[in-house]
Amino acid sequence: MHTTEELQQILEKAIQNLKFPDQPKQLYDPITYIINLGGKRIRPLLVLLATELFGKDAHDSIDAAMAIEVFHNFTLVHDDIMDNAPLRRGKATVHEKWSINTAILSGDVMMVEANKNLAKVNPVFLKDVLNTFNATAQGVCEGQQLDMEFEMRDDVSIEEYINMIRLKTAVLLGGALKLGAIIAGASEKDADLIYQFGENIGIAFQLQDDILDVYADPEKFGKQVGGDIIANKKTFLLLKAFELADGENKNSLDSWTGYKEFDSKEKVETIKQVYNTLDIQNIAKESMNDYLQKALVVFKQISATEDAKQNLLTLTNQLMAREY
Repeated sequence: MHTTEELQQILEKAIQNLKFPDQPKQLYDPITYIINLGGKRIRPLLVLLATELFGKDAHDSIDAAMAIEVFHNFTLVHDDIMDNAPLRRGKATVHEKWSINTAILSGDVMMVEANKNLAKVNPVFLKDVLNTFNATAQGVCEGQQLDMEFEMRDDVSIEEYINMIRLKTAVLLGGALKLGAIIAGASEKDADLIYQFGENIGIAFQLQDDILDVYADPEKFGKQVGGDIIANKKTFLLLKAFELADGENKNSLDSWTGYKEFDSKEKVETIKQVYNTLDIQNIAKESMNDYLQKALVVFKQISATEDAKQNLLTLTNQLMAREY
């Protein structure tokens, strides 16, 4: 069994060895560019960790891990177009560096490249692997569509929001783990359990992101604190605040989310003050911890030794230990 550090090295080597056609350069250069922007490589790492959890070697699932990584980066390329985002991991986004049309087409071919990697998986597991990958990919697209629709609506419920982040973020973590489990020959029950574990961790992780966007130390967060507030993003915190606010707090939320022009710093401070009055941070943390606990309860039911589970548990704790 490999350590997590060794698995990360295996991943980096495999990513460096990904080969794309040379021509047309304008189509394939953006793929190399986005994949080499780095990131934590959590999703492909989960594929490998799940394979080793069930007693097989990580190399058995490296092609599935590459498929997940290429697919994830494809979603980033297209999401950045939809969000009109100029930067990704501190560098120009693909559509900014090349063009929107090139970014659309490069994204499309990344989906093809992801499937080419999947096709290298042991044929014994291929049907289950394809079904899991396709269900995951479809879920991510559904989540992105809901996220865009929510921007136009002012009646989004917290339940709807949780379902949206489950699809947009969490199913990819669950899907990555399930792929690793399938390739390791895990039972259907265990493959489903590890999927549920990943999905609940994914929801907890996104709720944590919502909290960090408002309450993180700007030095450690790596992106603009208060960005969600400035953009009126319907996060758990904003939806819960609208649910609980009355009187002056309600007026404040209505006014500041309605302004077309405003001082960003003042908006963040005012809405944060409403959150503090309503104890929104602690309510959000409570919900985040509920999903984390759900994940851990499911994880306990997986039939593998405590030793085998340790790497995945350690990674989970690291993911959930980001500072406020």
